[in-house]
Amino acid sequence: MFEEGMVRRQLLDIIRQHKERYNLYVTDEMAKKDDKIVLRLPPYHCELNPIEMIWAQVKNDVAARNTTFKITDVKPLLIDALNKITEVNWKKCVDHVIKEAEKMSKLDGIMDDVIEPLIISINNDSDSDSSSSDGEQHTPTLRYHRTQ
Repeated sequence: MFEEGMVRRQLLDIIRQHKERYNLYVTDEMAKKDDKIVLRLPPYHCELNPIEMIWAQVKNDVAARNTTFKITDVKPLLIDALNKITEVNWKKCVDHVIKEAEKMSKLDGIMDDVIEPLIISINNDSDSDSSSSDGEQHTPTLRYHRTQ
């Protein structure tokens, strides 16, 4: 299936080939009936989710106008902030996400090209353990070299 030394891009290709056998979701099955696909966002990447940016705008608006910190006063501020979100706000956020995704895609390819030819060797100048016969500790040496 995979070989030692494969880079991330190659491993992800293998995952994509076999992933569908193991990940079945009702949402996907419903979407499939309408010839749609569900795009899932990677965890911990709010910059790829426009709703996170919209939510930040809403929270900032509420925070800027909140003077009492009472839930009964915050609710109308929240509704007002949500009503201020326009199609233009959404378009800006979606455009930003597209740019970020394109940037990440380029960086991913660059990282594979840079990292693939790099080998890190950990060499211990002493025997198999890290202490010599005189009881002195030896630190393993890291050696970096390119394969090309």
